[in-house]
Amino acid sequence: MKTGKSFVKTFVLFALVFALLFCSCSAAKKKASAIAVFVPGVISGSPVYEMLAQGVTEAVDKYNADQKPEDAVVLDVIEAGTNQAEWGSKITALASSGKYDLIISSNSSLPEIIEPLTAQFPKQKFIVLDAYLPDNKSIATVRYNQREQGYLTGYAAGLVTVAEKTEMVFANKAKKIALIAAQEYPVMNNTILPAFTEGAKAVDPEIEVEFRIVGNWYDGGKSADIARELYLNDGVDVILPIAGGANQGVIVTAKALGFYVAWFDDNGYEKAPGLVISSSVMGQKKMAYELTEQYLAGKTAFGTAKTVGVADGYVDFVLDDPLFVKAVPESIRSKIEKVVLSIKNGELSLPVLD
Repeated sequence: MKTGKSFVKTFVLFALVFALLFCSCSAAKKKASAIAVFVPGVISGSPVYEMLAQGVTEAVDKYNADQKPEDAVVLDVIEAGTNQAEWGSKITALASSGKYDLIISSNSSLPEIIEPLTAQFPKQKFIVLDAYLPDNKSIATVRYNQREQGYLTGYAAGLVTVAEKTEMVFANKAKKIALIAAQEYPVMNNTILPAFTEGAKAVDPEIEVEFRIVGNWYDGGKSADIARELYLNDGVDVILPIAGGANQGVIVTAKALGFYVAWFDDNGYEKAPGLVISSSVMGQKKMAYELTEQYLAGKTAFGTAKTVGVADGYVDFVLDDPLFVKAVPESIRSKIEKVVLSIKNGELSLPVLD
């Protein structure tokens, strides 16, 4: 009888210990979800990455506000720096760490880097904005119709370069505009530059478009030198910079010499009031917020790739900023507005050309 009681006590004790160990292990395995924002560059001076980080952060903050502390989502924002050669190794390190349930980023070149990682790390999920890659079950991508965005920017620049001095005091008679890019890449070469040219020539087929490369995303001194040469030697009176932190060199030179700047991705009128004559924007912050919110709700459609544009509300031209209204006469503003509306209602179709 004593032996039986001893056995029962031993069994009960063993069961309790086992239960505690099992619960402890289960608790240890259950960690709060973690998301990494991978910035292929630096945030400062880059509207695209600023909006990416802001959108994801706001979505996570909203989600965490309704959670217990132990269920809160951990968010890390990681800047990979301006050396593009290091992006692959850095995002590989993130995926191999197993720390993050989701890595979210934005850059048209990233799918090519990420796709091999999905076989190596099949549990890792990725969302990439401003990019396009269908049919990979670990990746969801969305791109903006940058043909529409480039066309609107070129159209505005074209109207300004052919304007009389009574309308635009810094316009000259050369009918020349320019695009200064950080570097050449497929979306720039195949979509943005051709669309910028397409929009300008819709105003006047005689408009010439110059194209220059900085060589990186940060050298404001070099972009300033390029802008100065374009203005003084080539007669360019409107310049579109798409060069990240190097954009500032164009702004500084425009203020010093007196020429116009077209702006891309976010509202740039306040960067040089009176000189910035257009802002064609993309809803990067809105998209980053919505995609993060969908992921946290378990509704992300991985394996999909979609394109959004003016009609969807993710590409637009800022027409109502007081600085734009002050800098650009109504005769030009009304023409830009008409083209924006024609894209919205489908009268002017500008699909992305793959």
